This record gives sequence, C-alpha cells and structure tokens, in this order.
Amino acid sequence: MSHGRTTVWGPAEFVGLPPGWLVVEGVLAGAVATAAIVGTALFGAWSGRPSLADGEAGLVCGAALALYLTSVGAGRARVGITALLGVCLALQAPQAAAGVVLAERGRVQSVVVTSVDDGRAANGGHGRYLCSVMDHDGVSFKVRIWRGCGEATRPGDALAIVYDPEGRVPPRGVAGGPGPLRDLAPWSMALIAVSVTAVVRSYRLSSPPEVPQVSGRHATGRR
Repeated sequence: MSHGRTTVWGPAEFVGLPPGWLVVEGVLAGAVATAAIVGTALFGAWSGRPSLADGEAGLVCGAALALYLTSVGAGRARVGITALLGVCLALQAPQAAAGVVLAERGRVQSVVVTSVDDGRAANGGHGRYLCSVMDHDGVSFKVRIWRGCGEATRPGDALAIVYDPEGRVPPRGVAGGPGPLRDLAPWSMALIAVSVTAVVRSYRLSSPPEVPQVSGRHATGRR
C-alpha cells in the first residue's frame, strides 16, 4: 500500500518543511513552463506563425514539463494533473495572445451588422450572439463578432471592432474588461502550484531497498 501511494503521489521523504532548494526547483519548473506556453502563443500571434499561435507549441511545452516531473520521480497523479493544467493553459493562451496583439497595434473601425445569430444552443439554452458584419464599402468580414453583439442588436446597427492592420489575428468586437492576459492568471498559478507540489513530493531521502547501500549508510538524493 505504501509503495502504491508513493508511486501515485510521490515519496516526500522528509521531516518538517521541505528543503528550500526543492521549492525553488519546483517554482522554476512551473514558471519556465508557464512562460514558454504563453510566450510561444504570444510570439506566434505577433509574428503570424500558426504553429505557435494555435497553441501547438504550448502543448509541447506542457508535455516537456510532464516529462521533467516524471524524470525526477514525481507521483503519477501529480504528473497527470500537471499535464492536464498545461493543456488547459495551452488552449486558453491563443485567445489571450490575440488580445494582446490587438491591444498593442489594433485599430478601431465601425462596421455594419448584416445578420445576427440568436445564440440558441443545441439544448435550447442561450449561447453567444454572433453578428455577421461588413465595412462601409460593402466588404463582408469572414469572421463573426460576438463581443458587442447582443440580444438587442439588429441588422443595420453599427458595431465597433478592433482589427490587426497586418491581418495576423482575426478582428473582434470592442468591449471593456480586464487585460487579455488576466484570464490566464488562474491557470498559470495553478500550474506553478501543482509543479511545486510535484517536485517537492518527489524527494526521496533514501535509495529504494533493491539498490545496494554503500558502507551501510543511506544515500541522499532525489531517488
């Protein structure tokens, strides 16, 4: 039973508070992975590289963190939780990165609503309202806008959108609210916290019984 618990959650063979260097290692591992996931999405959105902007590189970064935790002997459950949080962050990062690009170099334009999807979900509930729009020259936009599009919006109404003059991210409606990276904060903090816990609990004071001991003394280290 003890071996199974160790395998799933990690050995955590220390008394009292964990060693400080172990906490620092966990923080660095989680912070570097978080920065890599968000940073690749931001760089991809800014430079127009779909493989980075779509979050694929972020998924690779999350997988790399999971492999690192496995290599240091972290419990399987904690590795799995970390991998899941990494996937969630990688999937959320592209939208936030696009928001950063639009906030930095976007331009506001007034467009005309041509049609409104009433936002009814498949189960009969209400989802987002989606507006098809065109500019004042009659050119329709390929993407539909949901920010600023609501129940009271009608065809012919004016809608303010922000667009990227370089065309590397899709336009979106102008709407007030928190900064584009604010939504990533909970996922980032959770990923770092779980990474710290996984690294700390990976600490093994003594070598496994099947490993011969040198001069009858316990070897200290990670495994």
